[in-house]
Formats: sequence, C-alpha cells, structure tokens
Amino acid sequence: MNMEQSARDAMLGAIPQLRAYAVSLSRNEQQADDLVQEALLRACDNISHFEPGTNMTAWLITILRNQFYSEYRRRITQMQNIDGLHASPLVTKASQSAYAEYVELCGALGTLPPQMREALLLIAEAGLTYEEAALVCGCAVGTVKSRVHRGRARLAAILSVEYPHCFEEDRVSAAVMSHAEHARYSVL
Repeated sequence: MNMEQSARDAMLGAIPQLRAYAVSLSRNEQQADDLVQEALLRACDNISHFEPGTNMTAWLITILRNQFYSEYRRRITQMQNIDGLHASPLVTKASQSAYAEYVELCGALGTLPPQMREALLLIAEAGLTYEEAALVCGCAVGTVKSRVHRGRARLAAILSVEYPHCFEEDRVSAAVMSHAEHARYSVL
C-alpha cells in the first residue's frame, strides 16, 4: 500500500471521531458536517505537512478545532441576518456624539424663523411630501421648497456643515430631527 492510499484510508477512518468532536463543539449537526468537510479539505491541501507515522486523527482534529475557533471569532464580530448569511460588522456612532449633535441641532433649529423651521421639520422629520407640507402650512409648494432649502442652508451655516444635503436621509439626523420636533413646541 502506498503512502497516499494509507493517508486517505486514515482520513476516512477518522471521519466518525471528527464528526463527533465537531458536534460537541458546534452543537449543530449541519455545522458539524460543514466543519468536518472543511477540515478534510484543508488536510488534503496540506497533506505534505503531515508527518507519516504520527496520529492522523489527532492531526485532523487539530485542523477541525482551529477551523471552528476561526469561524467562531469571525461570527462574534458579525451579525447573522435572516437568511443565515453573515452581514458586515455593525458600526454605530457613540451615543454621546449623537446627543451632542441633538443638542446642537435643537439650538440651531431654535434660531430659525418659525415658518422656516416648520417647513423643514415637516419635510425632514415628518416625512411629508412638499405638496402635503404646503397643505399643512397653507402656502404654495414653491414656498415650502424655498423655506426648506433656505432652512437647510442656514442650519448648515450655523452648524458649520459643509453641505446642506447632509441633513437628508441620515438616521442620526432623522432621530435628532424627530426629537427636535417634540422640543419645538417649547421653543415656539
């Protein structure tokens, strides 16, 4: 029997022990099967590193264990989505900076003329269309567009924001605008 045949036979003979060990690590039969398959593939790719005469099962278990812990570390930093696939790591702003932005934006909104502030909040916070905001304000659509544009530009200048469009479609800004809407009644 040649060396390649004996290594293959040893790998096949180790599969039951590999699977049992993988199930004990993962506590999931499907994941265990995937781990065993990946360990065997890695072993085949790296068979030149195996020292003949040593324990093939121990070598394969080491490969499987390393694979499991590598996947575990990767999973810790990633969130699993509904389909079971891994999403990119989630990154969120610190709540302290969001609160500071909120306070700063509330102060800046308080400096806007009431009609400009109302139009801006109806569009940015309430999510109304320009037509709906015009009905609420009792003015022409063009007037609402003008008030929103001037309001964004004025806020950008007050807050030293480079571009007024930064106040659009940002979840932190939307949350800040939402809180500002509630606070505006105390400002008005």
